[in-house]
Amino acid sequence: MTHHYLGIDIGTFESKGVLVAADGSIAAMAAKPHKLIVPQPGWAEHRPKEDWWDDVTFLCRTLLAESGVPPESIRAVGLSAIGPCMLPVDAAGEPLMNGVLYGVDTRAHQEIADLTAQIGEDVLLERCGNALTSQSVGPKILWLKRNRPEIFARTAKILTSTSFLVHKLTGRFVIDHYTAANSSPFYLADELAWSDELAPGILDLGLMPDLAWSTDIVGTVTRQAAAETGLAEGTPVIAGTIDAAAEAVSVGVLDSGDMMVMYGSTIFTILLGDTRVRDPRLWWAPWLMPGQHAALAGLATSGTLSHWFRDQFARELDPATAIQALVAEAEQSPPGARGLVLLPYFSGERTPIHDPQAKGALFGLNLTHTRGDICRAVFEGIACGTAHIVETYREAGQVPRAVYSVGGGTKNRVWSQATSDISGHPQILRQKTFGASYGDAFLAALAVGDVQPGDIRAWNPTASEIVPDPAQAELYRRQFGVFKDLYPATRDLMRRLDG
Repeated sequence: MTHHYLGIDIGTFESKGVLVAADGSIAAMAAKPHKLIVPQPGWAEHRPKEDWWDDVTFLCRTLLAESGVPPESIRAVGLSAIGPCMLPVDAAGEPLMNGVLYGVDTRAHQEIADLTAQIGEDVLLERCGNALTSQSVGPKILWLKRNRPEIFARTAKILTSTSFLVHKLTGRFVIDHYTAANSSPFYLADELAWSDELAPGILDLGLMPDLAWSTDIVGTVTRQAAAETGLAEGTPVIAGTIDAAAEAVSVGVLDSGDMMVMYGSTIFTILLGDTRVRDPRLWWAPWLMPGQHAALAGLATSGTLSHWFRDQFARELDPATAIQALVAEAEQSPPGARGLVLLPYFSGERTPIHDPQAKGALFGLNLTHTRGDICRAVFEGIACGTAHIVETYREAGQVPRAVYSVGGGTKNRVWSQATSDISGHPQILRQKTFGASYGDAFLAALAVGDVQPGDIRAWNPTASEIVPDPAQAELYRRQFGVFKDLYPATRDLMRRLDG
């Protein structure tokens, strides 16, 4: 019987699954959309059962049916999901509210300020590896305790998206170290352990899941999970991780200096290094296996911004093909969008400014500008945000050696080429672009000893490279300069809009 590995990833707008054979070939792949819930500005949620677990059961059954692969041939299951999220559950693992999403949810801005003032930014950076930002789970736990005390009182565990799914499959409450590092101030970098030393009295550490490395086999598929998913009872399940890390694995990010750029609903980057980065503008996490470190960064809106633009300014277009049509219009606009500069801070911003009150802006408009010009400015604004991250890495002493890009946005020629032109870095594209779920399958194969880390390069060879266009270097140097100056020049005005 041929061995197979199952990978499933839950994204912001869509979940994907893939069944992979032992040689890395894809036996079947499937996807299922869901919606981002925005109850009020600055909030972002998912429904754990409907958007996470129901997607898993659908994908499992679809992949098995379409591939004809017997469930018994699946050697292991790997899961990843958007994160870090904050989800309180009861003792049976049942959700007590919607899952509060990663850094795009900025509801805990007051708790961030209070905890930072109480602990001190320098102490947080040294002991936790991270300043407190909207990406941090700790302030969201404090928000829960302050604002939903009745839910907090009933909480038996605080999970993230991946750990919720692992519990549904295995019955165990587990979280991987890479994800847990986002739980500042309750995870200490040097100890790689939970601690309430920096913020005593907020929670009982027993509320936090058990810690594991991403490729640890933490349990097996239970009888109930087998009945719901169609998987074989007893199939090994790994701890898994956040989607961006699995995506990095899928494109061969292995060594110090390797960097991933994930083009998704947000841009997320991971740069591997031999030592821990200490810079408040960046995030740190232990990598998926012991001994390596990751410097992390992310924008707040990216693909989400292109969806917003389509929905608001291209309503006459077929939604299924509207993005492609808008990209074609943007291609008719010259590089630089005829003098337009966009700040993509439509849901605050994460790296490197970490300002939940930042606002989006379109600068330089005149009566000759077209929808295509504005659309190009949207993509170039996201590219400028990405280049700002790359510049921050360099300033922190973390220089990318090779950039591997992945995600649906790599197929957008305007966006991806502008990213290389403005950052000055070539981007390597792999043959298989299915993303995090493919990385999950590889991690599952790694967990059972069927592959070695370097085998991902044989599973997923290089397909092409996006190279910076030297003819655009001077134009984009000026545009990037305006981009970086525009935020500090308007930051106080942004706050005045909030009253």
